[in-house]
Amino acid sequence: MMARWIFRIAGIYGLLVLVPLYFMENRLDPPPTHPEQYYGFLGVAVAWQLAYLVISTDPARYRLLMLPGIVSKVAWAGALAVLHAGGRVAADAFWIGQADWLLAALFAYAFWRSRPAAAAA
Repeated sequence: MMARWIFRIAGIYGLLVLVPLYFMENRLDPPPTHPEQYYGFLGVAVAWQLAYLVISTDPARYRLLMLPGIVSKVAWAGALAVLHAGGRVAADAFWIGQADWLLAALFAYAFWRSRPAAAAA
């Protein structure tokens, strides 16, 4: 039951954060130098939010999809940490991305909690 809520909240939160970015390219400072990468990133990220919503419908059935979900959160938060340490990302972007460490931990917890009953015994 907890896994349902973790993935549902993550998917809704992600959509609320990401979808407005489709309409903000011209407000970014500096503007993206490669709009195809900007919109490509957004498309993949939005697709993952939809995957989190699918996982929330039946965590036991979609349990293995939780693993790449964890990887996506760690990859983003980790990349921001490395880029920030090298002075290549602003502090506000770094701090906003740190929520993904929490989500990665919650996804890992949901993965562990949703293991089959026989394996849990």
